[in-house]
Amino acid sequence: MADDTELPEPVALLWGMRETPRRGPKPTLTVEDIIRAAVAVADAEGLAAVSMAKVAAHLGNSTMALYRHVKSKSELIMLMADAALEPPPEFPPGAGWRDGLVHWGHAIMAALAKHPWYTEIPVNAPPFGPHNLMWFDRGLAVLADTGLSEQEKAGIVMGLLTFVRGETQLRISLRAGFEENPAAFSRQYHTVLTRVLDPREFPALTKLVAAGVFDAESLWDEGDQDTEFDFSLQLYLDGVEAHIERRSQ
Repeated sequence: MADDTELPEPVALLWGMRETPRRGPKPTLTVEDIIRAAVAVADAEGLAAVSMAKVAAHLGNSTMALYRHVKSKSELIMLMADAALEPPPEFPPGAGWRDGLVHWGHAIMAALAKHPWYTEIPVNAPPFGPHNLMWFDRGLAVLADTGLSEQEKAGIVMGLLTFVRGETQLRISLRAGFEENPAAFSRQYHTVLTRVLDPREFPALTKLVAAGVFDAESLWDEGDQDTEFDFSLQLYLDGVEAHIERRSQ
């Protein structure tokens, strides 16, 4: 019967608590070496390019040398997902919960943006890795003095993480689309919508187009993306603030 107190193997690997088999010659690699190489391959060529063989070649080792430390590509991706999310920065001392979450949201977006492949990794389990849990902890800590229950704090942080991850993924995709086909983001979009939209079927969208929202030389501007992110982030935090006020009453 399995020992319930024993860490699952993937968790032990994430926390550096899984022993490396001692058979054969002394290992010349560490798990950290393998993770750094895998991240370097993904940064240069994308997540799809990552394989045990390619990472081994990057390190100048055999593929079997990797398997002594990491049992599969899925384990390697799991390690990459935690390592790429570098530890959070120090938060401004004395900041209120709202300023703290703004700082948290911007910081985690900046961390994700360094590795565009990160958002391609499926989220199929709760966070177990030390870096992911550190970000979770810092977000919860920001809400320490709000009077909210621990469950409410968790819901707010996870909701904000979902928003930031989605925003990052959309921005990465749009940037790639713009680089490939700038014309799709030009005034052509406004012109096309003006011609194809029937105000009887698309009354709200027709009104938006008529107001000139898309009538611009280019719909892609990195600065505009930051402004839109801030606007949406403040709307989310408005909802959190209203919830905190209701709870305090």
